[in-house]
Amino acid sequence: MSSGARPGELGAFLKARRAALSPATAGLPDSGSRRRVSGLRREEVAHLAQISTASYIRLEQGRSQASAPVLDTLARVLHLDDAQRAHMYHLAGPISSRPVRRAAQTAHPRLLRILGDLKRSPAMILDRRMDILAWNAPAAALITDFSEIPEKHRNYAALLFTDPAMRELHVDWEDVARACVGQLCMEAARDPHDTRLSALVGQLSLQDGDFRTWWAARHVSVHGVGTQILDHPVVGELTLGWDTLTSTTSGEQQLVVWSAETGTPTHEKLLTLAS
Repeated sequence: MSSGARPGELGAFLKARRAALSPATAGLPDSGSRRRVSGLRREEVAHLAQISTASYIRLEQGRSQASAPVLDTLARVLHLDDAQRAHMYHLAGPISSRPVRRAAQTAHPRLLRILGDLKRSPAMILDRRMDILAWNAPAAALITDFSEIPEKHRNYAALLFTDPAMRELHVDWEDVARACVGQLCMEAARDPHDTRLSALVGQLSLQDGDFRTWWAARHVSVHGVGTQILDHPVVGELTLGWDTLTSTTSGEQQLVVWSAETGTPTHEKLLTLAS
């Protein structure tokens, strides 16, 4: 078995993915009999991947290491998207076995300069754990006054799951929260020995049932753009586009900017907030 591989996590991920895949989607014929398990059976995955059932069971139970060709085949059989495929390889591949305690980051000067130039568009700088490193005044007016939150608690995902005001603000809260879980899941695979990230996941798993359920499902995702609907207590409903700009000088930090098309009601409301 490759040093540093995480067979237990890989097995849990494969189990979750086969449970979420219907036989019809996998191309299996309908036998007409009632199924006792949701999704695909282990023997069905093994058959589709053209490996023995015993070999697949050992893989799912964390008792063996899969080769690259087998992982490629499983990605196809389980209909994994690019993010899920990358996540699977992170779990299966060799990684450092020593836990790493990473220091808290500070915002990169160039990102701070861009942030300072954004006078009307809400924006913030996040690290890969979704810690909020910096923000501008429109972001504080749009979301919350981050300066009133202790620095160790300034994490976007944590606020989404633990602050009732954030649930009320986000009309599409579940979509946003699921996306956050998916991103954290990807980051945990990239650096599974990051103790700060592990502590965040443990905290949210204890505090929120939705987080615990979605984390266990091993859904992974990476989103760079999207749309959010907010119900702001002052200006009402806003439909905002958001974009994520990753720094080429500090790849672990991202500038997230919310915007609206000029002349729309949402744009006028952003101007009101910025003023």
